Amino acid sequence: MFKLMFVSPCIAPNTGNAIRTVAATGCELHLVEPLGFDLSEPKLRRAGLDYHDLASVSVHASLPAAWEALLPARVFAFTTQAATLVADVAYHAGDVLMFGPEPTGLDAATLTDPHITEQVRIPMLAGRRSLNLSNAAAVAVYEAWRQHGYRGAL
Repeated sequence: MFKLMFVSPCIAPNTGNAIRTVAATGCELHLVEPLGFDLSEPKLRRAGLDYHDLASVSVHASLPAAWEALLPARVFAFTTQAATLVADVAYHAGDVLMFGPEPTGLDAATLTDPHITEQVRIPMLAGRRSLNLSNAAAVAVYEAWRQHGYRGAL
């Protein structure tokens, strides 16, 4: 299945929502420190409801540590500045869908990391800044899963 990566997420409920998304889809969630919250925070627990035991969540001390654990894999970095649309990528099992922190997204240095296969964006109407992190991650995960016929779904 696919791997969802949040680099330095700041808002606990977004990560809680992502825990629900990976539990519902069979993906893995990879969190890259520093985190802007404690994983035991009530807001995170509440947003994730009772899905924590059904989700695969890993925490990495740094981006290099995450690369060591996840590579080789194709890595798609989501940014509002990309030319390639989320639906224009043919996703493979094991691909990493990478998102940056709220509210800034991935920084320029991270976006030029040689481990990144391609930068991708989710289409939006002109003049809109960005989607909420957990919503954007769900759009990406479900597009990748859709391309694989929702393998494993009822």
